[in-house]
Amino acid sequence: MGIELTSEQERLASIVARFAGRKVVVVGDLVADQFLYGEISRVSREAPVFILRHERTETVPGGAANCAVNLASLGARVSLLGVVGDDEAGRVLLKKLSDARVDSDGVIIVPGSRTTTKVRVLAGQAHSTRQQVIRVDYEPETLEDKEVLERLRARFHEEAEDSDAAIISDYNYGVACELVAKGVRDATQKRGIPVLVDSRFHLSLFPNFTSATPNEDEVEQLIGRKLADAASLKEAGAALREQLGYEALLITRGGRGLMLFEERAEPLQLDAVGASEPVDGTGAGDTVIAAYALAIASGATFEDAARLANHAGGLVVMKRGTASVNRAELLASIKGNN
Repeated sequence: MGIELTSEQERLASIVARFAGRKVVVVGDLVADQFLYGEISRVSREAPVFILRHERTETVPGGAANCAVNLASLGARVSLLGVVGDDEAGRVLLKKLSDARVDSDGVIIVPGSRTTTKVRVLAGQAHSTRQQVIRVDYEPETLEDKEVLERLRARFHEEAEDSDAAIISDYNYGVACELVAKGVRDATQKRGIPVLVDSRFHLSLFPNFTSATPNEDEVEQLIGRKLADAASLKEAGAALREQLGYEALLITRGGRGLMLFEERAEPLQLDAVGASEPVDGTGAGDTVIAAYALAIASGATFEDAARLANHAGGLVVMKRGTASVNRAELLASIKGNN
């Protein structure tokens, strides 16, 4: 006999079953996440530092591109809008997106610009687990080209015509600017499409959308003070949701799970799903908003969407590097956690 599911498990599983074929358009900052692996061979004679013997380098989609890959892995049709430079990192990133079945026809290659690239160096002894020892960021100038931004805005209008949801993924590199945000608002209001926002410390620039997924650090930066405990988070989260004009606000809390705020409802604390010690939190926020947005696009309530996002986040932090979650893994997590 199979394991009998609770009503909640059945409800969440039915939402996941509706993921297939839903279209989500993602606009934001694309990042090439590079992981350089090496073995510590000896200490340098030139300076008191280790010499790392290079083993391999892997490039995977990060930022808005990672969000798009997670959506595709969960079964959605994804259109990604953003920019890359005319460089090797940009070419590799576009190839990875194609391999992941992400429609990146809306990604603009900007001549003379550099693709945002984050290089994480992971080192260790011969038979030990590689640990991150340093990160080197290669960042372009903030995007201010009005012609490029107008092309992104116009392309968003086209993609929104048959989309079920939209995501703004802002890593502060200029794509999610006022012009593009206004274009998103104009295109989605006409059809009533939900818009979810993930912004690194600039959430106040994106008011009156459907929902957002800041983490606790970002909330503290927005309100200008530290949050001492869960009670102060409840107070701050409720006030922030109302101030920004969102229908719901989902605050991610790392190993302490998520907290959901809705109008006319008490804050809902969801404890973290899965192991208590995460392996790697890189890109977990991209996975959370992907699952959250896709659930809402599939007709879920904010509460059920938050529960599914919690499962997705619990799965991805157990994977090394920038990773994604698929529908089979998400269903197994739902059915395995009573």
